[in-house]
Amino acid sequence: MANIRWPTLVGMNGGNSRSTGSDSGARRRSDATREAILTAARERFASDGYERATIRAIAKDANIDPSMVMRYYGNKEGLFASAVSVDLRLPDLAGPPRQDVGRTLVRHFLDTWEENEVLTALLRVGATNQAGAERMQGIFRDQLLPVARQVCPDPEQVPARAALVATQLLGLALTRYVLRIPPVVALPPEEIVAWLAPTLQRYLTAPSP
Repeated sequence: MANIRWPTLVGMNGGNSRSTGSDSGARRRSDATREAILTAARERFASDGYERATIRAIAKDANIDPSMVMRYYGNKEGLFASAVSVDLRLPDLAGPPRQDVGRTLVRHFLDTWEENEVLTALLRVGATNQAGAERMQGIFRDQLLPVARQVCPDPEQVPARAALVATQLLGLALTRYVLRIPPVVALPPEEIVAWLAPTLQRYLTAPSP
């Protein structure tokens, strides 16, 4: 596999300029390499799926040595966590009647998870890899907190209540889509909604215990 050769940037006004130019050029090369890796990874994960995609194939697509992928991202799990972008497209809870927000959220979550294999792969990675765990934390922090804030009766409790909602939703996803525990897999979506909706409703809207 051919190595990428980059021109050396040399300043024209003495040692400090050369150092600054060299540092700036190195950063640009590093950024370009990272972006090439992430672009190739997104395409490979999309076409092959998480399990079949390999570091070697991704590196070949990016026209770099596999060691560079390992240098920047450590392993496939870390690369996947950095490459994927997940929008849960959570519903606006200010729209439904207040007593229906738990049901609305569970139903949306099930519909999203049933159709998105990336979420399942990311959850699998997040359970065993720090980068994946941080990505999952970021997704739920950035996307679930604003939704919980719409209906939570106490603004100071929003983080705790959103975290409790996450325990239910991620617990369901782990047992239904990753561990595939048979009784959970066998539950019809409407029955899951019936079981979980009251719990999420209480977490989001009930007075503090």
